[in-house]
Amino acid sequence: MRKIALSLGVAVFFLASVLDLRAGTLAGVTLPDTASVGNKVLVLNGLGLRTKFMFKIYVAGLYLEQKSSNADAILKSDSAKRIVMKFLHDASKKQIEDAFEESFDGNAPDAKKTMKPEIDRLLGALDAVKVGDQMVFTYLPGIGTSLSINDQEKVTIATPAFGPVLFSVWLGPKPPNADLKKGLLGM
Repeated sequence: MRKIALSLGVAVFFLASVLDLRAGTLAGVTLPDTASVGNKVLVLNGLGLRTKFMFKIYVAGLYLEQKSSNADAILKSDSAKRIVMKFLHDASKKQIEDAFEESFDGNAPDAKKTMKPEIDRLLGALDAVKVGDQMVFTYLPGIGTSLSINDQEKVTIATPAFGPVLFSVWLGPKPPNADLKKGLLGM
């Protein structure tokens, strides 16, 4: 009986170790290695930590059809992609809106004029978040870019050009912080 219990314990430990290797972990947040999006299976490209004034704000994971460390190629690619943000700090709706506005200004200033209705729809769909909440941004070719918060679909923006504008928030020339972008690119 003791041998069976010991064998079972070893098997459970081994299985837990293998499962842990199949996910990405950063700052205590674990995201799965893959995500099913439409009829595609995306792979976790990398994880990054958003910090501000030494506070840990969120961990983000970038999911792509194929791993890549080339931000420009990712933004230009008309392929499925996803950003998952798991919050480590509470943030008001205004704080989140301001952060996105700042990122759009720094990474897609022309889009502020040409895509104002789409940006306004996204900003209007945002909510305040608490520790543990999750925001998911998904781009699917032919469908558009969607936002869900805690598994609740908030908005889908069908304009194809909006996907690269949104993903430039994290992958553009002025990301919220350089380590966040570097982590998402798996570097």
